[in-house]
Amino acid sequence: MSVDGSGPVLLDGAEWKAYFRNFKRSAFRLEVHQVYTMPTEAETFRSFLAGESKPVDFNAIWHQTIRAQTSSGLTWTRAKLVGRPLTDYSRYLFGWGIPGNVEAGEDYRIVDVTEREVELPNQDFWMFDETTVVHLNYRPDGTQINRELVESPDIGQYLAWRDLALEISIPFSGYRI
Repeated sequence: MSVDGSGPVLLDGAEWKAYFRNFKRSAFRLEVHQVYTMPTEAETFRSFLAGESKPVDFNAIWHQTIRAQTSSGLTWTRAKLVGRPLTDYSRYLFGWGIPGNVEAGEDYRIVDVTEREVELPNQDFWMFDETTVVHLNYRPDGTQINRELVESPDIGQYLAWRDLALEISIPFSGYRI
């Protein structure tokens, strides 16, 4: 429940985007799903599957954000769980999405869960400045339901999950498909 008891605090639009502009030290994402069905990616995902070339300006605005913040000393880190064989969506990320994020300054790491179980939640989340947690909630088909601010999160647990994910991951550049 939210502070005023009216229900969960759901984030969208400018309020959600502000988290990426306003963090002071670090942004960490645990990405656990193998498929994301994002309406904003539908066209480029179809182009990828059709074997077309990646657009020159693909994710340029997102990369500008990462680049500006990492050049100011802020850190962006992501741990993506993957299983083999890779889904079409993961192949799309590996081919078109992740390389630009890494080039812009994000420490993008891969946790291959093909032949092992890991003690990580089945919940995507962003953690900002090791104090603020936002759950990203999805349907089984990868469609996002909402973004929910976790009020009074057990930060120790989220830090432990982050640390474990980083410990058992490898940098994207070292992952071989």
